Amino acid sequence: MQFIKSLSFLLFFLTGFAVSAQNADSTSFEAQRMRVNKLIEDRKVKFGEYDLSLEKKSAIFGLFKSKDDMQRTIDILKNIVITDNNIFLETRRLISIKDDEKQKFQNLASEYDKQVSAYMGTINKLQKENEKLKKDIENLEGSDNSSNILLYIALAIIAVLSYFIYRNQKITKG
Repeated sequence: MQFIKSLSFLLFFLTGFAVSAQNADSTSFEAQRMRVNKLIEDRKVKFGEYDLSLEKKSAIFGLFKSKDDMQRTIDILKNIVITDNNIFLETRRLISIKDDEKQKFQNLASEYDKQVSAYMGTINKLQKENEKLKKDIENLEGSDNSSNILLYIALAIIAVLSYFIYRNQKITKG
């Protein structure tokens, strides 16, 4: 019964600890995920600008692209590439956070397994010691009964001998 109480307390404590650690990790993961999503949204906007720049023709009679139009398109493409690189970097950080979180939970699980195994070993040891002490108590109680019987027999013999001695003295005096 005590074992079950101890184990349930231990599991309750460990679960609370894991939930609080998970909340901190989840917060950083969510913040990183929001950064990646914002970069993806920025990329969509820049790609829309790129599409518009491809359509824009401001050269002679609006039939051709001017040098400035082509330079704006190139600049937009450069911004898209920079944004893509940032997306890759931030995604790599996101994956790193997730991997760190996974490793942390594996380490915690391993540590908790070791602790639970140690607690179970201690409990088993204490249960064996408790059984041994119960047997010792039973043996002592059993030996007390035999000692008591021997004491009663000795007292009875002393009483009988005292009676005979008293009777012999009465006979010799009287």
